[in-house]
Amino acid sequence: MDRLKGKVAIVTGGAMGIGKAIAARLAMDGAQVVVADLQKSPAAALSLQVDVSKESDVAHMAAETAKKFGRIDILVNNAAVFSSLELRPFENIPPDEFRRVMEVNIMGVWLCCRACVPHMRKAGGGRIINLASGAPLKGVPLFLHYIASKGAVISMTRGLARELGKDAITVNALAPGFTLSENVAKVPAHVRQGEITRMSRAIQRDEKPEDLVGAVSFLASEDAAFMTGQTVVVDGGSAMV
Repeated sequence: MDRLKGKVAIVTGGAMGIGKAIAARLAMDGAQVVVADLQKSPAAALSLQVDVSKESDVAHMAAETAKKFGRIDILVNNAAVFSSLELRPFENIPPDEFRRVMEVNIMGVWLCCRACVPHMRKAGGGRIINLASGAPLKGVPLFLHYIASKGAVISMTRGLARELGKDAITVNALAPGFTLSENVAKVPAHVRQGEITRMSRAIQRDEKPEDLVGAVSFLASEDAAFMTGQTVVVDGGSAMV
């Protein structure tokens, strides 16, 4: 497929799990894909070691991408803290852990958008796709900091869409259900929670990272040129909004 031929895409958190699957699909669609992650990705056109909560790392990410490819067209804000979180009542969440989730899941999205938007404006437009979650749509318990952060991502998506529409930059969010990625599958408590979630779906099977890539491909393409500020729920029919 050539729907993204000539485009340059950055996928944060793209070395494993959902991000890895998204990066592979965008590359298959013809894009030059930059993976920005704490880990290296040998399969990427450019792999950069990036902590999205650090302003200097994010600035380096945008600068190196523009230096190598001359442009930035697509930003997928996928990096987030999730699989390492212990499920527990809100009053038992350590404050330092709460702050770290906010720094990565919210501030990281802001920093990456701030660094990449000038390059998109220079290119005449672009696509920003923020990975949110179906959890804040349903009020899932036991990880309040995570669902709060993903609710904020949905709100940020709408605000950014209003600000960037005049620049031909669309901003949309993708809200997966509980997804059995490689890291999540290693945590028994998360797997048990996933089994409960599966029973709430119209399509009662595990959600895999590959279930999300078609929606990202669409949102990154010209087919979605008049769609912005939206949250696309891909969760097998658990949350119907």
